[in-house]
Amino acid sequence: MSFPQNTDAAGQNTDAGGRPDATAGGGLAARVDSALARGVTRVTGSSLGSYQTAVMRIGLSFTWLFFLLREWPNRHELYGPDGPWSWDMARRLTDDNRAFTALMWSDSGVWFETVYVLAIVSGALLMLGWRTRTMSVLAMIGVLSLQNRSIFVGDGGDNVLHLMALYMVFTRCGRVWSLDARRAARREAGAGAGPGEGDRDVTGIVLWTLCGLALVVAQAVGDTRLEWTADGPVPGIGWATVLWGLWAAQGLWWFVRRHAPGEPRTVLDAFANLAHNGALLVIMVEVCLIYATAGWYKIQGSRWQDGTALFYPMHIDYFSPWPALSHALASSGTVVLLLSYGTVAVQVAFPFTLLNRRVKNVLLAVMMAEHLGIAVTLGLPFFSLAMIVADAVFLPTSFLRRLGVLAGRARDRLPLAPRGAVPAPRESEEGAAGSRTLVG
Repeated sequence: MSFPQNTDAAGQNTDAGGRPDATAGGGLAARVDSALARGVTRVTGSSLGSYQTAVMRIGLSFTWLFFLLREWPNRHELYGPDGPWSWDMARRLTDDNRAFTALMWSDSGVWFETVYVLAIVSGALLMLGWRTRTMSVLAMIGVLSLQNRSIFVGDGGDNVLHLMALYMVFTRCGRVWSLDARRAARREAGAGAGPGEGDRDVTGIVLWTLCGLALVVAQAVGDTRLEWTADGPVPGIGWATVLWGLWAAQGLWWFVRRHAPGEPRTVLDAFANLAHNGALLVIMVEVCLIYATAGWYKIQGSRWQDGTALFYPMHIDYFSPWPALSHALASSGTVVLLLSYGTVAVQVAFPFTLLNRRVKNVLLAVMMAEHLGIAVTLGLPFFSLAMIVADAVFLPTSFLRRLGVLAGRARDRLPLAPRGAVPAPRESEEGAAGSRTLVG
């Protein structure tokens, strides 16, 4: 026995109200199309995880800056002319692996000091969030230049900084908790600049021009065989193409904002959001891969299988800044067993806990505590800081907002704290909801 069905003029099944029937095949296609449309709108219409990328910007820049300042007395031995890895050896290595480093443009001591100081300055300005688009590129150049000059003096933390410095270039990490966000809030409030002055952005124009001149000089005097025709981050695309492309994109962004604020700016803003969200996804996947590979490789080791792996580094003088503490922990077989098995379990399980927000947050706190323990017991503060900052990409947005409020109240209590309300940077409701969905 058949039942009559309602149809529209096009012959599609409808319900009693004339709406497309959700139970029909056309309804399923419509739901899929609607879901895809909402996904595209969310990815291109807002920058997700603004607070998480701001924490990464501040944390990674602080880690890099702290390292450079701490190693200031040893900089010549680590990356300079007095190191065991000589300039000629580094030149032959970069010839082979096509790694980018500005220190190979010249073996002059003055050039080395210039690059080292510029790395410090760009790291500090990126941490403060001043001209984050430009400073993220300059900080990346500083990280690559120093680390690729002497690749054998780093550890896992340097690898994390290396990767994250590349990814941060494509994020809009200055939307909150930055001098850029503060300046934008003042401009929106109508304070300070006169009519049209904020759009001209004289400081930005001067900085962009200086960067262009620096690229011209670098390409004129640099070793073209090494840096400018070598493969860049994308195979077949040289570093000259990458850097000139970033420079041109920044100029195009200013031009469109100044002279075409309508649909062209909307299109460029959608591309910027897409690049930001894509980079954020890559960062999250990278962190998961770090823990997954570390955990599964540990499972294959016999010392991790019998639970004695952590006993040995605690008895190495180089990794024992507090020998009494290390020996006390290593003296208990139960403690060593629990720490060894617990480390493997946490690292292997973490990628799977992303399916449950509460479990993920608990395990995230455990992992951060583990890295703090590594910093204290094994004397690896920079590695631990880099990993804690990388973990911060998964922190809940609500927690970071509360943390920002508490930090603001603590700042206001300082004797020299600036008075006068500057509006806090606001996220759109869509962006906030997206942040909670992606990383909350």
